[in-house]
Amino acid sequence: MHELPVMREVLEVVLKHARKHRVEQVHAVQMRVGEMSDLEEEWMQRYFDHLSKGTVAEGAKLKIERVPAAMECRSCGHRFNLDLTSRERIACPRCTSRDCLLISGREYTIVNLEAV
Repeated sequence: MHELPVMREVLEVVLKHARKHRVEQVHAVQMRVGEMSDLEEEWMQRYFDHLSKGTVAEGAKLKIERVPAAMECRSCGHRFNLDLTSRERIACPRCTSRDCLLISGREYTIVNLEAV
């Protein structure tokens, strides 16, 4: 159910930009969503549909691109994607350091609006 407050925020941003650009109808919202965010596309769309009723975004479809979880090694600077199915401890594949920082995978970002 954590999709509800997220989609409320997304709709606020969509409506703000729609007003600013005098949009009559939003047809689609393109988003990037990190694969570690635990946001489910089906529930994102359902909540967006519910919240957007009676607005210029009513009926808009969410177009979601999943962003892989990525790390950066603090020792050597190497960036690498995480295998979320692995049970092994996270370590840099280049230098084997475990001093790594998560740099993507938890975000949700509006990329573009398709509107008239």
